[in-house]
Amino acid sequence: MCSAASFAADGASLFAPCVACHGKKGEGNPALNAPAIAGQDAAYLERQLRNYRTNRRGIHKSDALGAQMRALAATLADDAAVAKVASFAASLPKTVSSVPARGNLHNGNNVYQGKCGACHGSKAEGNAALKSPRLTGLDATYIKRQFAHFRDGVRGTDPQDIPGRQMAMMAKTLPNERDLDDVIAFIQQQGRAK
Repeated sequence: MCSAASFAADGASLFAPCVACHGKKGEGNPALNAPAIAGQDAAYLERQLRNYRTNRRGIHKSDALGAQMRALAATLADDAAVAKVASFAASLPKTVSSVPARGNLHNGNNVYQGKCGACHGSKAEGNAALKSPRLTGLDATYIKRQFAHFRDGVRGTDPQDIPGRQMAMMAKTLPNERDLDDVIAFIQQQGRAK
């Protein structure tokens, strides 16, 4: 049994390779297509790392960025290492997108609350009980790419990835790109100082 301090130190050490893309504070780097992971639910981060490690994510020919992440996740020695690095990233202060997306916030709110809010929370804060990640703090390009991956069968197709399959189904219900842009603008307004 290891102490909390030892667990945290191991997590920080294991996080070191992640810094190159995700940043020292887990803030992400849109230029590298790396999402913010700071403050994300630890169980969600663990599940995604396990999905990469078990070829449930990052194997589609259209997902070169996922393939890169799959290779990096494979360097984690075991489930204990996955848990430590996920816990460390989750402990970092949450981020806010530096450049909010543009869109119709009224329409974005309406569409988001009707299609997304039940799982991701009314303010896009996520819902660990439903295995739904926090969306606030993610850059617009990342959200749009992942939404397209779910919609187009690049992500969320593995039978064992139940939350991913649910998201893939929901991604097909958004009527058009304008609504997606409005939803992203709404998401990025959440968590910002009013």
